[in-house]
Amino acid sequence: MNARCRAMAAIAIAASLLLASAAAQAQSPGGLDAAPCPSAYEAGVLLTVPLTLPAAVDLALCRNAQVHGAWAGIRLQAAGLGEAKAAFLPTLNAGLSRVHDRTAYPGASTPSGSLNSNTGSLNLSWRLFDFGGRAAGQRSAQALLDAALANRDAVLQKTLAATVSAYFEAQTARANVRMRQDYAALANETVLATQRRAQRGLGSLSDTLQATSALAKAALGASRADGEFQKARAVLVYTLGLPAEAGVVLDDDADAPVAGLSEDLHTWLALAQARHPAIVAAQAQLAAARERVAVTESEGRPSIDLTANIYQNGRPNQGLSAASTRETLVGIALNIPLFDGFARHYKVRGALAQAGQREAEAEEVQQQTLMELVKTHAEASTALANLAASQTWLDAARDAQASVQRKFGLGAADILEMLNTQSALLEAQQERIRCQAEWRSARLRLLASAGVLGREAIPGR
Repeated sequence: MNARCRAMAAIAIAASLLLASAAAQAQSPGGLDAAPCPSAYEAGVLLTVPLTLPAAVDLALCRNAQVHGAWAGIRLQAAGLGEAKAAFLPTLNAGLSRVHDRTAYPGASTPSGSLNSNTGSLNLSWRLFDFGGRAAGQRSAQALLDAALANRDAVLQKTLAATVSAYFEAQTARANVRMRQDYAALANETVLATQRRAQRGLGSLSDTLQATSALAKAALGASRADGEFQKARAVLVYTLGLPAEAGVVLDDDADAPVAGLSEDLHTWLALAQARHPAIVAAQAQLAAARERVAVTESEGRPSIDLTANIYQNGRPNQGLSAASTRETLVGIALNIPLFDGFARHYKVRGALAQAGQREAEAEEVQQQTLMELVKTHAEASTALANLAASQTWLDAARDAQASVQRKFGLGAADILEMLNTQSALLEAQQERIRCQAEWRSARLRLLASAGVLGREAIPGR
């Protein structure tokens, strides 16, 4: 009777632990998924609603196939972690059967007989001790889940970089279109000014023809700039995963200036070592490989199991009894592996070799990431200095053009001086736009190289 009570208590404990495990699995990362797409930026609404940079990022993240694949990888590793945790819980199996047994004796005077029996069994098995193999397996599964999360971050970062780059390229192309249109308008004003000067006898037909030629050149440049803008906008639409016919109206707020480099190179290097998804994923893979060594070593060591069984009306696959019976068994088993043909030895050596390979890969990933960060930091510093110089050049060119334009209207400057200042202004504006694009690209690559490019780093979020 005491053995039966202990067995029933053990089964009750096992059932409660199984329920607790199910509740814990309901809160696991497997329920996470990619963020939904913003409903305000559907394909039919994009023609009228300006596309902000945060909205572009949300659209790209919710539609990108690699992002969905990364989330699926997280769910896969979360399931593996749940399986590793399940090794600490008991296993409970039940069986029910109904058997009809009829025995006949042909040619004998003994009458035939039949027997009906309902057989039931309840089996509990619980591993109590295994030299840390299950704990190492759980730590390995947790490290693989961390690697999957870091891989998700890397995919998100790659998608963010592509989206922000395409968005700013479209912004740059649109700024170039506006600059070319302003230049064409200025060239048109020059043509009108030369015509007025000719009417007053201050100019010649040659001046008017030169101004007209400059206007035609400006119109050609504006047409080519518009073509580049249409191409950049098409690339942006493709990057966002929208239909090719979807229209995109860019937001003007993205033209606001961004902050400079407030941190030095050592700070960026420290950020990359702590947060870069590639480094984090490589370290997690290394930790998982080291834990697999412990799992493999523990498989060749002794283990202790608790077993409890209840049988009603006999055991499965045994003969029937006419009397009703109930059998209760409780036991503790010690399993001692003695010899397996050196298979365990070679498995441990293989796990150690894999851990060494993961360690070399982690060192290589860290070295390449930090080297790329040093290069991008130098490029960003140069781009920031060029940005300030281009603004100084543009201010000087604007002042020179305004001065010559006033002199040209008064007849104190000729057409060549006027066209030269306009060409200098155009060149200064082109360099300003180019430097802005280089700074945005360098800053973006610096954030990505340091591993700090995330949705929270997007301006306006």
